[in-house]
Amino acid sequence: QEPLVESGGGSVQSGGSLRLSCEAYGFVLTRYNMNWFRQVPGKERELVAGITYNGNTNVADSVKGRFAISRDNDKNRAFLQMNNLKPEDTAVYYCNAVYSGYLEHEYWGQGTQVTVSS
Repeated sequence: QEPLVESGGGSVQSGGSLRLSCEAYGFVLTRYNMNWFRQVPGKERELVAGITYNGNTNVADSVKGRFAISRDNDKNRAFLQMNNLKPEDTAVYYCNAVYSGYLEHEYWGQGTQVTVSS
């Protein structure tokens, strides 16, 4: 079992919404800062949004006002709500967990495809 499993990707039309979910297996998310990245072929992976272990959030300027990150520690999950999607949001979206304590380490999911058509 992969430590992080993303779900919720798919194909939508411009203006649509998707909610991505990231579930952790084999460890507890409570002390981890959670991030969502995205990547398109030929480009570097881009940070989309992050939420700290204690709930502070930040989102990239390119998605501000449209995307929101959240977490539910009871469900051991993080989420990315994506509204008013645009074709330029098309990418593979990856979940990332970074330990906030001593001996920093991180986990990555395998990614979920999001395709937005105009």
